[in-house]
Amino acid sequence: MKIRRHYLTIRRAFPNIQEHSPFEVTTQELANLLDCTHRNMVLLLKRMQQEEWLVWEPKRGRGNRSSLSFLLSKEQVALQEAQEMMQKQDLNAALALLQQNEESPLVRDKFQEWLSGQFGFHSEVQGKRRTDILRFPLPQAIYSLDPAAIHYTGESHLVNQLYDGLVRIDPRGEQILPQLAHAWEVDATRTRWTFYLRKGVLFHHGRELDSSDVKYSLERLNQLAPLGLYSWVYSAIVAMDTPDDTTIRIQLAEPNEAFLAFLTTNRASIVPQDACTAAGEQFGSKPIGTGPFRLAGNEQGVWILEAFAAYFQGRAFLDRVEVWTVAEEATRENQAELQSFQIMHNARLSDMAAERWQQVRQSGMTCKFITVNEQKKGLLANPAIMAAVDKAIERSELLKLLSGDVIEGVNSFWPDLEENPLQQHAEADFEMIKRELASSGYRGESLVLATIPQYAADAEIIRQVCERSGIPLDISLIPAEQFKGSARMSADLLLFAIMLDEHRELRLIDLYKSMQQHALPDVHDMLEQSIRAILSETDRSLRTNRFIDIEDRLKARHSLLFLYRKHLKTAFHPSVRGISLESLGWVRFRDIWFT
Repeated sequence: MKIRRHYLTIRRAFPNIQEHSPFEVTTQELANLLDCTHRNMVLLLKRMQQEEWLVWEPKRGRGNRSSLSFLLSKEQVALQEAQEMMQKQDLNAALALLQQNEESPLVRDKFQEWLSGQFGFHSEVQGKRRTDILRFPLPQAIYSLDPAAIHYTGESHLVNQLYDGLVRIDPRGEQILPQLAHAWEVDATRTRWTFYLRKGVLFHHGRELDSSDVKYSLERLNQLAPLGLYSWVYSAIVAMDTPDDTTIRIQLAEPNEAFLAFLTTNRASIVPQDACTAAGEQFGSKPIGTGPFRLAGNEQGVWILEAFAAYFQGRAFLDRVEVWTVAEEATRENQAELQSFQIMHNARLSDMAAERWQQVRQSGMTCKFITVNEQKKGLLANPAIMAAVDKAIERSELLKLLSGDVIEGVNSFWPDLEENPLQQHAEADFEMIKRELASSGYRGESLVLATIPQYAADAEIIRQVCERSGIPLDISLIPAEQFKGSARMSADLLLFAIMLDEHRELRLIDLYKSMQQHALPDVHDMLEQSIRAILSETDRSLRTNRFIDIEDRLKARHSLLFLYRKHLKTAFHPSVRGISLESLGWVRFRDIWFT
């Protein structure tokens, strides 16, 4: 409410005046504070008095001093304003109001206490009908819910609730299970795959799924994201035909043992041809799938999902899910209220809070690492300097600066198979590192580290460590959608992260294909031959051995520099039932219910 902000401006102008203590001031002096006319100021004072925020006793004459008494403190009014913003579904604005104003340290606790009652699980009863609602914050912006256009984990999570694929994978990544397809087969060449669709599966707009939608979805993916995530899989589809409404045959250019696993990812979600064509570029904000929830609305960064009653695997227990996207900076500044949410992803709780919650340590983890741009002619073309830079990025110092129970050292994309687990590093000797750099031929020149904006904090910590080793780093932040392109090729070092979960093989192949862009010819060819061997290998253990061989070769030449890994946790209140985790360790909304 704008008039509250006017009151706050006036109240802050008299910080030494206590509530209920009359003082004299002219109406024109107040008008000057708000940069308004005398007449408008009179109207505002009358309105504020009606709201019982102040008492105003005017004196006749424009220059006479009136009597004014404040009844509400600026903290009380700021709290009311923040609460109203929240009720209008604008949590970001509410948090920003509290952070930017001088009274925020005093009023924030009260707001957090009030806010905790707004998030979590609620039931609304109208007559005999009960509506179960889950509301929770997401510390990310949502740009698109089109499976062909998503880039971030928050988007990926919501896409999982809205769409289905032909098949799905179990959380351990060991078994492919039916989903929209109830059965499938592959021919002896392992290049021709046939899928048989369930009958009666409905899209959210009421039309029944058929095989032409599957064909359209895969063709559309190739058109919209020719260089997107896992594009090396779907770009190898050379033909598709649909002999009937429930059968689709897919012809690959060559055998690809990752193909079926790719179809379990949300990138391969099935979309309706008619709705996509009608919506065009707007489909990402008006998504339609076959999933257990449908998008009911999106305003002020609040995404509302409603249970899809006709879902082919049974209706969800929850009626509605409200996902409130919160700026990541605001979330860091407001950790206290997060402890009142009934489901939290990637949670890090204090010991006291952890006692009140049940926590699931997810099977997946994120792994941060650096790769060297070997295509760039410069310092790192010298193997001795490359090895010295690897040592200069002192891992023990990184871990010290990062801290936290979920951060660990890592030396492999397969830490679960390491014979010699990574030991704690000794205290860093930066003077010795500087001497080794000097002996390698390094003379203090700057290096460029490129990464995406989401990893800016990690890049800054790496810069600090390199600075202590005597290496000045310039950080280049490149948007995620451009990072795979030529924009990164002017950098010396590239900071990546990878999720090690049930899709690990797919993610690693995607990474190595990306690394081919900035590898020397012999390394490019080694990667190409190794990837081909992996994709033609039906034995999973032999594929793993080949992955580890690639990793060992890249580490030996110091072109792959492991940094650290982060275990992910999902915390939930004891009242939540039916918790099960899907890809990326997020809770499947369809399964949860409350007591």
